[in-house]
Amino acid sequence: MTAALTIAFVPGVSPAKWARVWRDRFPSVELLLRPIGQGDVDDALAGDVDMVFARVPVSEEHNAIPLWTETAVVATPKDSALAKSSELTATDLADVHVIDAGPVPADVDGALDLVEANVGVVVLPQSLFRKASRKDLVARPLADSPGTRVALVWRDEDASELTEEFIGVVRGRTANSSRQTGGPDRDPDDGSPSARGGSTAGAGSKGASGSKGASGSKGTGKGDAAGGKAKAKSPGGAKSGSGKGSKSSKSPKPGRGKMRGKPSRGSKGNR
Repeated sequence: MTAALTIAFVPGVSPAKWARVWRDRFPSVELLLRPIGQGDVDDALAGDVDMVFARVPVSEEHNAIPLWTETAVVATPKDSALAKSSELTATDLADVHVIDAGPVPADVDGALDLVEANVGVVVLPQSLFRKASRKDLVARPLADSPGTRVALVWRDEDASELTEEFIGVVRGRTANSSRQTGGPDRDPDDGSPSARGGSTAGAGSKGASGSKGASGSKGTGKGDAAGGKAKAKSPGGAKSGSGKGSKSSKSPKPGRGKMRGKPSRGSKGNR
């Protein structure tokens, strides 16, 4: 059977940059990309998806590497008084009808339809506003908002040598670096979101031994400290596991999503 890795992603988050690196580096391992809804993370991982780019919080049962923080913006009509400001605060919204205060509206298109109808304003991640492409609306950063955190998420039972290689791609391990010799982390400056750090998503930051620095990813928001070094074989020699039934030892830790150690062998991807 051909080795494969399935990566899902929520609206407004694009894995295209990392997919290009993966396909250049591991052409013999098929990478499948799947868009899912914001609320479909658990169902996707319970199915045939190996990892998900998701917004936190996520289930405490999942492992998560926080990547970057999205800027929160206020969507408002172009001719509104709010549109005249380059940046807004909660005080500016005190006398304005806020249709949805975010951080992620349940129905982005529906909420923006109401903004276009001058019913009020909406707070949402900047990436979702850009994706919606509403020509009659503008987005202004909400200065006192914490924004939303994007993380790479997976389950213990789906961890494998392939998922660890993908973590290496996201966090910047170069093609010439070796997990056996512990090559150095690096922080490339290419203007894309930061993929540094290995920690509990939404609950602080702890280094993890299962990954190293980020390939071609620098944050537009807040980066996390670099995690520990990892050691594993190339996916070309990865052994096929027993899929969803493969279990690795767990030691639950608090937080919304956990990042601990090196992913174990066994993958949904080896089909």
